[in-house]
Amino acid sequence: MTTTSTTRNHDRSAAANPPEGRAAARRARPEPSLIGRYLGYIGYFVGTGLLSGAIVHHPLDPARYTLIGAVGAALFLVAAIAAEMRQPGRLTALRIVAVLGTSFGLSFGIGMLSGGMQHFEDFPQRAAVLIPAGLLLSFVAFTLKEARRPLRRIFGLLGAAVLIVCAAGYVGLQQVAAGMPVESGGHSHGTPAEGGHDEGTNEHEHDHQQEESPASPAAGPSTAPTGTPAPPTGGASKPAAPAESPHGSTGHKH
Repeated sequence: MTTTSTTRNHDRSAAANPPEGRAAARRARPEPSLIGRYLGYIGYFVGTGLLSGAIVHHPLDPARYTLIGAVGAALFLVAAIAAEMRQPGRLTALRIVAVLGTSFGLSFGIGMLSGGMQHFEDFPQRAAVLIPAGLLLSFVAFTLKEARRPLRRIFGLLGAAVLIVCAAGYVGLQQVAAGMPVESGGHSHGTPAEGGHDEGTNEHEHDHQQEESPASPAAGPSTAPTGTPAPPTGGASKPAAPAESPHGSTGHKH
């Protein structure tokens, strides 16, 4: 009995006080600085915001929004790698590749989800695909990155529930998008601006033509006498005499 109680007390003390090696390792590992954690959050959220805008607006200007999306993905990946380096344990090359792949999928999934929700009224058909696809992609990527048994979670009840929600959301959003106008005036992305610019240009040209139109009749009579044939030489002196006679009748001489 005495030996059994002593063994139990030893086990309890060992459980309450972890081995000195682990405690020393935790004390030796420096805590991330405030600025480091802040930059990590910047990378996560700014990267996700850039990705969400690039995914939704990509058809408008593919070259521009591809660059924006690449910058957003790079920020997200750098933040993910920095967060992984702060975790205990050795960071192997295989782990780095896994973190990069899952973080890339997670960033795009969140970007698709948030971008589709923000601009559903502007791109209803596109957003109806982005929202459920982004939800499914982000769930799979996050489970692969964080879960201890990811395949069991993905192909288990939780994965089936997420898949049902995504399928139902796709069908419902397609119905909503079908009842909406093709082009809404809420967030035009430059289309009305270009139309307004063209309309303003046409109006300016129309006003410019109206300003020039009164001058054209005046120019007509001025050029008309130049085109008439000259009178005979003998009769040219007769019209000149009456023009000087009223001035000469006053008695003034110059």
